[in-house]
Amino acid sequence: MKKQVFSMMLFVFVAQFNLGAVASMMPDALVKETTDKLIAELTTNRKALMEDSEKLYRLVDELVLPHFDFLRMSKLVLGKYWRTANDAQREQFVEQFKNLLVRTYATALFEYTGQKIVYKPFRLKQGSTLAVVKTDILQQDGPKIPFNYSLKQNDNGTWKVYDIRVDGISLVTNYRTSYGQMIQNNGIDSLIASLVDKNKTVAR
Repeated sequence: MKKQVFSMMLFVFVAQFNLGAVASMMPDALVKETTDKLIAELTTNRKALMEDSEKLYRLVDELVLPHFDFLRMSKLVLGKYWRTANDAQREQFVEQFKNLLVRTYATALFEYTGQKIVYKPFRLKQGSTLAVVKTDILQQDGPKIPFNYSLKQNDNGTWKVYDIRVDGISLVTNYRTSYGQMIQNNGIDSLIASLVDKNKTVAR
């Protein structure tokens, strides 16, 4: 269920952003302002997207890339292994990790069925380039799920997501633990190869 909730919120956050607005708006305002229109778009296009998974992948790929810092996420996920990887391995990992997130979570977007999203009070220290937007997702038949975005402001003023916590579990930390074990056992090339295989098989 948490993967499906992550997917829905991922879509809500990244789709239909205006780059000019991203540079000038606060992180919480970006999330709040786009939620209603994005849910409406998903509802309107549900049938067409369900019938064409590649269209869904392309849509998410186009919308996610400008607003998620996959390079930063990749560095955090690989940790110490990023420093020992060569340029080619780094490039391959970033690309395959990005593809995995886009394709895996794009396929779960349709799990959204009207859950209410509650935004907690947002605070940003003056001059800080790091922010956390905290929300709760209220399920119809279950407890609320805390869902928090970690963002960093780039030099051009845009805010980009580099981690997401679902019910206290960090996306970055979760992948770092599993990938670190795989690299320790078989090396980074083996990890990259496994991601390539997964990206070939992920589909609705």
